[in-house]
Formats: sequence, structure tokens, C-alpha cells
Amino acid sequence: MNLEELDKQYILQTYGRNYTNFVEAKGSTVFDEDGADYIDFASGIGVNSIGHANPTLVSAICEQAGKIIHISNLQVIEPQAKLAEKICKLANYDGAIFFANSGAEANEGAIKIARKYGETKFEKKKYKVITLEHSFHGRTITTVKATGQDSFHTPNFAPYPDGFSYVNEIESVYKSIDDETVAVLIELVQGEGGVQPFPKDEIQKLAMHLKEIGVLLIVDEVQTGIYRTGKMLASNVYEIEPDIVTLAKGLGGGMPIGAVLTKHKDILSAGDHGSTFGGNYMSTTSGLAVLEVLSGLDESGDLSDTIDYFTNKLQDIAKKQSNLFDKEVGIGLMRGLRAKDNDTMKAILANSMNEKLIVLPAGRNTVRFLPSLTITKEEIDEGFKRFEKAIASL
Repeated sequence: MNLEELDKQYILQTYGRNYTNFVEAKGSTVFDEDGADYIDFASGIGVNSIGHANPTLVSAICEQAGKIIHISNLQVIEPQAKLAEKICKLANYDGAIFFANSGAEANEGAIKIARKYGETKFEKKKYKVITLEHSFHGRTITTVKATGQDSFHTPNFAPYPDGFSYVNEIESVYKSIDDETVAVLIELVQGEGGVQPFPKDEIQKLAMHLKEIGVLLIVDEVQTGIYRTGKMLASNVYEIEPDIVTLAKGLGGGMPIGAVLTKHKDILSAGDHGSTFGGNYMSTTSGLAVLEVLSGLDESGDLSDTIDYFTNKLQDIAKKQSNLFDKEVGIGLMRGLRAKDNDTMKAILANSMNEKLIVLPAGRNTVRFLPSLTITKEEIDEGFKRFEKAIASL
């Protein structure tokens, strides 16, 4: 039985898989079982933030594995505490952190914090959460309901938790708030929704208004966080300090981890929330290694140089290929090319894989680029050389 047959027989078929079998990777280059090399402009959907087989991360994982892999959260975990401190200091965020295993879990935690805040801080219970159309917040029952896309709200998984509503733009949030609204949950750059950033002035105005009326601002930074948009948090780029921030993806460099940051340190009490694996030795040690590498790149200016180099390449293609793309979108190393239509986007994805370049789809017919933040100029050059071949026939 070959690998594809094995997968189809024993794995639940919840993904539209490509059956290229990757067996090794280094930096932003991945190798299949036949030795062919692929340039990785996807980094595991923004997870491999410091590339594949990064020596700092590999060394930290191997060293920690020889000491302790896991112990209960009923005991203090040193790298967990140190990672929480490092995240808060790098983000200039005065808060405390709960560690989970994924972005969806982080968003679940954020919603629980908001719901308890609404239960305990007001005479009349507040529980409603407003999110935006085209948003994506996870695959659990609650985070699916929080996601502002009708295609996710199929009757297959109903009934869903109540208390969620959706608006189509930031300006519509204001009139949607009522006396039961406890929080507004947004992505500053919608990832699955088409790599769509919101204007900075609109976000700052909203943040100020919510603070004035006592409604919590939750920012989902599962994809935008950990220097993906050029700073530790996209919230830093937008110069706001949300009540709650969620992280995952790039924080572990490939190890599963999620995090909920909140300014409201006293809301959750012992027993209110928990996770068997969340914040374990391996994931938090990995997070410390990732932040060591990325904070260094940020301080040296190398990250900014890489962002500029990648962006200029992408913008050149958008200008030259205006017959295929309406515009270039995104910030930092969270970028996209908005294709003319869905068929064009699909053709570009297929052709790119044939040219041994890994890119991603996103909403609004967007070809999405999430390269590692440590990608070299040589890998960027080679990747765009392959991309131009992929679109040449269209």
C-alpha cells in the first residue's frame, strides 16, 4: 500500500491533500522523497516562522527532550513563566498569559475570559461578541460560530452557541453594540479572508471607543503575531493595546502552542480554565528559541530588510501582471496577490506546485504568501523565478 492509499484508508479525509511526500527541509527549501527541492512560501500556513531545521530551535528541542518533556500544570513550569515574560516584554503588553495548544484553543480562552468579564463586572450580564464578515477564528464549535463566514455555519454541526453576530465593516460595529455586548473580536489583517488589512485610523478609533464604553477589544493575532507583520504584534503596528490578544502559529516554530494574553489578570480563577498539554516544557522552550531568533532579526534590521525585499518582488509582479491580478495586499511577510477570479487563483496554485513552489489560497481569490521570517534573498529570488514560470502560461 503506497502512502496515498494508506492516508485515504486510515486518515479521516478532512483535507484536500496534495500527495507530494516531503521528507526533509532546511531553511525555506523542502525536499520530497525523490530529492526534488521546493521553495516554501507558505511555512506550514505561517507556522515555521524561523524556517525548517533552524539550529537554534533544533538545539533547544533536543536539549529539553533530554530533560523533561511533560509535567502537569499543577506544578510550576520554568520555560512557561519565562516565555510569558518574554512575550509581554517584547510586545510591550502589561498582561498575563494562559498557554494552550492551538489558535482555536487560544480564541476559546479569549471568549471565556470575555464571558466571565461580562458576567462578573456588570449588574446585568453581558455576553454577546461581535465579529467581522470574512473573519476566521478556528474550527471548534464556538470558534466556527465566531467566524464570520456563512460557509462555516453549515447545519451539519448545529446547534451552535448563541451570542455571536457579524458586521461587514469596522464602521458597522458601532451601531451593532447593545447593552448585552461584552466584546468585539477582530483580526487586524484578515488571513483566510483574503490577506486584508484594516486601515490603521479605523482600528485606533474603534479601540478608543470600545475603551470608553467598557466593551472589550479582542484581537486575534494567531496569524499576524510573532513578527509576521514586522513587529512582535500587529497590535504594535496599529499602536493599540487590546484587552485580549490571541497567538499561536509562529510562536512555536512548528511545535503546537497557543497563547491568550489579557490585561484583565484577575478574571479567571483556579479551575476556570485549563489544558493538559498547554504550556508544556517542549512547546514553551521552542517559543523561547523562536523569540530569541526573531527578536534578534528585528533588532538588527534584518527582518525589515527581508520584508522590503520580498514586498518589492511581489509588487513588481503585481504591476507586470495586471491582467492576472487586481492588486497586491497585506503587510509585513503576510502578503497576497488578489487574482482576477477564482479559476485564475486555482490555476496559479496548481502551476506553482508543478514548478516546485509552495503558495497558499485565501478568500477573495487571493494567492497568499507566508514565507518564513528567516528566508534568504536567494530563496526569495528562486521562489519568484518559479512563480513567474507558473503564471507565464495564463
